[in-house]
Amino acid sequence: MTDTLHTPPPTAASHHERPFTRDPRRWEKERSRALRMGHVRDHTCSDACEPVLVHERTLWGWLAWTVPGDGSPPEIPHQIGVLTPAATRTQRLALRWLARRPAQHIAVDTAPGSLRLAAAAVALVSLVAGLFAIRHAVPIDIALPAMLLAPLLAEHLPDRLDARAREHVRMVEGDVACRYLQRLAALQTFLVQAAAGSDRYELRRSAEVGQGLLWDAAGLLQTRDTRSASADLIARERLMLQLAHQVAQTFKHSAEDGTAGANQASDPGRLLSPSPPRPTTYPAVRHAPNPPLQKGTLLMTQPELATAIPTEVYLLFAHEPYYPAGAQEINTTVVAAASLLHPRVRQPDGARIHDHLVHGRRPGEIVPLSTLTHELGGGARWPEVGDWEAATEDLLQLIRDHDCNALNLGLPAIARALVCAGPHSEIRAADPTTGAHRVYGPTDRIEVLVEIGRHLAWAEAGSPLWPGDGLLPPINSHEAK
Repeated sequence: MTDTLHTPPPTAASHHERPFTRDPRRWEKERSRALRMGHVRDHTCSDACEPVLVHERTLWGWLAWTVPGDGSPPEIPHQIGVLTPAATRTQRLALRWLARRPAQHIAVDTAPGSLRLAAAAVALVSLVAGLFAIRHAVPIDIALPAMLLAPLLAEHLPDRLDARAREHVRMVEGDVACRYLQRLAALQTFLVQAAAGSDRYELRRSAEVGQGLLWDAAGLLQTRDTRSASADLIARERLMLQLAHQVAQTFKHSAEDGTAGANQASDPGRLLSPSPPRPTTYPAVRHAPNPPLQKGTLLMTQPELATAIPTEVYLLFAHEPYYPAGAQEINTTVVAAASLLHPRVRQPDGARIHDHLVHGRRPGEIVPLSTLTHELGGGARWPEVGDWEAATEDLLQLIRDHDCNALNLGLPAIARALVCAGPHSEIRAADPTTGAHRVYGPTDRIEVLVEIGRHLAWAEAGSPLWPGDGLLPPINSHEAK
């Protein structure tokens, strides 16, 4: 299993890469309404502006898009709302309530704030109705409270209903968080559409599990930033990719066997493609072929999903470039930490490096070799651990002999320099055309590692990285102490 990170080729439009992917006319209609009724997102919109949001409702939640002033469709949602798993009818109505069109307000010059247009309309109607009722002998102690209560309810009741409805929805905002959740939402849309187009239990179950994973991811993004939650987010993305991969295999083999569900046959256009939507930032993955799902095989159940959560730590190391496929340069590699225990890797150096690599790490964490160097006193303590140069050379030979799996990457120069530098280092780069300098630091390094984690999640959608056979037992020196 190998994969090379280069500029991705253009791919077909996927779910939620743009608003209303399957109904472009709907976006044009909503955009025209936004231009008439409120602020669009352009250079004139200050922090105090509240741009109009266009809500795209789905079976799992919604995406709220802003309207750019230049007429182009937005690429990142302004907000994503995820409905609670196994939602009741009332909870789904709550989602529709929150995704309603925003209320219009009237500025009040004599008091701070504004008044809902609906409340003003209700106040006018209640005044007319109250005067009519008093004229027809309705007691004033009944008519007057009703006249006052109606506009108060119209003004404040929606806020109370919003608060109750938000108990069943997790909302995420911010470009970084929404960009991450947008990819998971695309996978969940694929799972939901697959389940809606078939009566097979395993497809419905995959959509239910996917909703739970999307709900968990939204909770992580609400309470933590992507940097601190990256390992947990990548673990959930990996599970959703596995679900999407198995659903695609189910459709493929059902089509080959002529056993497609009646609902799917009646609506062949329901799915955009026979395979899950591949994010445009992902490169083409060259897997060793996975064994096909047998007819009647069920997807992962909840207990099986628990064991599918990544338990491995990964080693990332840069090396001299080589070109296995024409001009495609490979200059960085990710392997499962257990590959260091392979008997063809210099031992006991490999086992000692493995012991230091996995100690205190979280499952799914990608650890650059430069991080180990930083932890070992800037490299001064490497002789106590092992010969990292010999170990990485042996790993490369294992990979080229197909005795273990790896994620092979062709990183750009800045990204490669960042993963080769320590976790607190800075890289200065100069633009030769303008002479301008830019400093890249720890935040940029983390973003590179998160992006590599996305590639790893996609590469492991079918099966995890194989560390090789005949592995030696780990040392576990930290447990012995």
